[in-house]
Amino acid sequence: MSKLLEGKFALILGIANKWSLAYSIAQAFSREGATLGLTYLGERQKDAIEELSTDLNVSAILPCDVTRDDDLEALTQSLMGLGRPLDAVVHSLAFANREDLTRPFLQTSRSGFLLAQDVSAYSLVAVARAVAPAMTEGGSLSTLTYLGATRVVPNYNVMGVAKASLEAAVRYLASELGERQIRVNAISAGPVKTVSARAIKDFSTILDTIQARAPLRRNTDPAEVADAAVFLASHLGRGVTGNCLFVDAGMQIMGF
Repeated sequence: MSKLLEGKFALILGIANKWSLAYSIAQAFSREGATLGLTYLGERQKDAIEELSTDLNVSAILPCDVTRDDDLEALTQSLMGLGRPLDAVVHSLAFANREDLTRPFLQTSRSGFLLAQDVSAYSLVAVARAVAPAMTEGGSLSTLTYLGATRVVPNYNVMGVAKASLEAAVRYLASELGERQIRVNAISAGPVKTVSARAIKDFSTILDTIQARAPLRRNTDPAEVADAAVFLASHLGRGVTGNCLFVDAGMQIMGF
């Protein structure tokens, strides 16, 4: 069987460690033949990304703080200077203050609300603007979201509102970038035990509930999310844009 991403160059933003969904996606992309570019935030993370990249098909490791416009402008120049078109981008970035995930949503601070929106939602717009010039032959831009964007999930709070903004951004970007043959989609992954997920109060209770109530009676495997990302980045997903693809063992269909 041919590799689905053979000959493609993909940029993945948001790998924090080997438990990150972004790392699982990077593994799947490498398995399917893609050459990768990875980004890092600060010199301390650079060392970790370089270590993780040894098991991946990586040709470039680039600095990028998505809250800094000069970093994003530098990313554009770096991608343009690689001498090859960019075919796929995975945006796996989100952040909220821990206190805004543990106290009632009504008590969300103004600064905390703006921070969550900036890193978790606006960054998709900023990244799209930065990478589009390098996507000269079209391609795929995918981001990661969660059911808490459209339904109330206990203790998800300000992040749920940020993910709702993210999903709206996906639709608007898909509309605008479609004429360049750039497809924009979101993957709504079920809860996975990542380092960032531990910031959500009573996260283990969420996992237990899904295992008991989801149609497949189990939680989400990171490899399933990674394979969905491969599909969206590959020729198989060429007609899919502006969508939210659920990979959550079917939990999104359940009521009570």
